[in-house]
Amino acid sequence: MPETSVSVSQKSYSAGPSGRTIVYDEDGKPCRSCNTLLDFKFATNALHGKVADSTGAVPEAAAAAATVSANIPGSKHYRQVEPADVEELGRSSWTLLHTAAAKYPRQPSDAQKQEMRQFLSIFSHIYPCNWCAKDFEQYIRDRAPRVDSRDELGQWMCEAHNDVNQKLGKELFDCNFWKKRWLDGWE
Repeated sequence: MPETSVSVSQKSYSAGPSGRTIVYDEDGKPCRSCNTLLDFKFATNALHGKVADSTGAVPEAAAAAATVSANIPGSKHYRQVEPADVEELGRSSWTLLHTAAAKYPRQPSDAQKQEMRQFLSIFSHIYPCNWCAKDFEQYIRDRAPRVDSRDELGQWMCEAHNDVNQKLGKELFDCNFWKKRWLDGWE
């Protein structure tokens, strides 16, 4: 993610209540897929009068109000939930990518190698957060996916994930454990 401010159309924007930079799309509107739900609601004034305190934090009640949901009218099971924010989208996407790498053939055919390269390229073009998509596309250009075996792809995927973790200021995952995390389990 960007640092603490980003400039779009000569405007400068800063961090939302979560402390993350508010990311705007190409039309200058807050990007629903690139921000946390709390930050998106904050940026679109949808917190209904909830304001950040002097540190930029929104009181817990406001954060809770931002995530309350009820059932869809006429449904007993389906909840009214907001579209995925950047955190949910990221977790879900990395789960898919790591699991695909873990289930990739040990000795893939040439066709399987090409399909995985194509999948990752397409994924980097269609990812809903345009900032994230461009970043992943650049990562793939700079460090081509290693698709000659399951082990190589699993390691590459872990390194790609750690590249994002580092940019977000998160703890890096020890890639020596990728198989335990995504394939074999911890016993």
